[in-house]
Amino acid sequence: MLIVDAHEDLAYNMLRFGRDYRLAAAETRRREGNQQTPLPVEDALLGWPDYQRGQVAVVFSTLFAAPARLLSREKDPLAYSDLNQANQLYRQQIDVYHRLVDESPEKFRLIESQRDLHTVLASWQIPAPAESEQTARPVGLIILMEGAEGVGAMSELEDWWVRGLRIIGPAWAGNRFCGGTREPGALTKEGFALLEHMAGLGFCLDVSHMDEAAVLQAVGVYPGTIIASHSNARALLKGIEGNRHLTDRVITALLERDAVIGVVPFNAFLQVGWKHGERRDLVTLEHVLAQIDYICQLAGDAAHVGIGSDFDGGFGLQSVPIEIDTIADLQKLAPLLSEHGYKEADIAAIFGGNWINTLRRFLPD
Repeated sequence: MLIVDAHEDLAYNMLRFGRDYRLAAAETRRREGNQQTPLPVEDALLGWPDYQRGQVAVVFSTLFAAPARLLSREKDPLAYSDLNQANQLYRQQIDVYHRLVDESPEKFRLIESQRDLHTVLASWQIPAPAESEQTARPVGLIILMEGAEGVGAMSELEDWWVRGLRIIGPAWAGNRFCGGTREPGALTKEGFALLEHMAGLGFCLDVSHMDEAAVLQAVGVYPGTIIASHSNARALLKGIEGNRHLTDRVITALLERDAVIGVVPFNAFLQVGWKHGERRDLVTLEHVLAQIDYICQLAGDAAHVGIGSDFDGGFGLQSVPIEIDTIADLQKLAPLLSEHGYKEADIAAIFGGNWINTLRRFLPD
């Protein structure tokens, strides 16, 4: 079954750590393991050969940089201290995607329109090639801005659209638009203005990382397509602190807007109290299944949940369920869902169909 992954920080990792996602994750691990100075990052889960084995046809590929007040620039050269730096960093990342597709069109394609989406999906209808054969099955990239600090002025949004940006998440941490993770706050005047300009151009709104108050305002006023690209249900994480996960109130509001929610298979988002460095076998794909099923039960169907892995986004192999070695292993969810009573059509929808339907709602002709 085709997988659509709604959140991967590819450009950040390419710039920050020099990763080449045309290579297999195993090759990236080998190269990084041979470096004299270990990188401050966990082992890679992503690579084009792994996308091929896992039938990962489309990826929402992010533009991401963090504010230096939260991540020191000494520790992260891609952190920004002001809006000009943020703008520059985000523009560098969109340039990375354009270079990637220009240099390797047989492996990666930008998806900016319905036609682009159709072309990429059509290539995946070809039966999987044998190991010795070479069949072009390019992975489609939908560009998603995580944290809208990359937008200097509202007048820039049209230029971002022309460059291929199609989805915007206003916040990562709190910013001038609204509250974000660990920093509560409703939409500001600039936040409402951002949504108005986004709607005028046809952007999809991603509410992941936004504070609950801001999300509830946004779903009430934003007329365009809304998603939560990578967020889990808070109800299954009893006792967890902070505002990163979705309350039932937010999930219900998203369902009323026909939104799709991408479940994150990150151990710390699946098991309360799990921390970096702990045993991986404490968390399994059953925890991922529980998150998927919870949203399906609230929705009354399997049409509003998908995968938003956030792989290589601040964590890697050491922090995912024990059954996962690369992104290809997300296919192991299929038999688990089947055992829990999900029909083949439902599984196909969860793996990618729901995201594809969402893309067809807002991508231009």
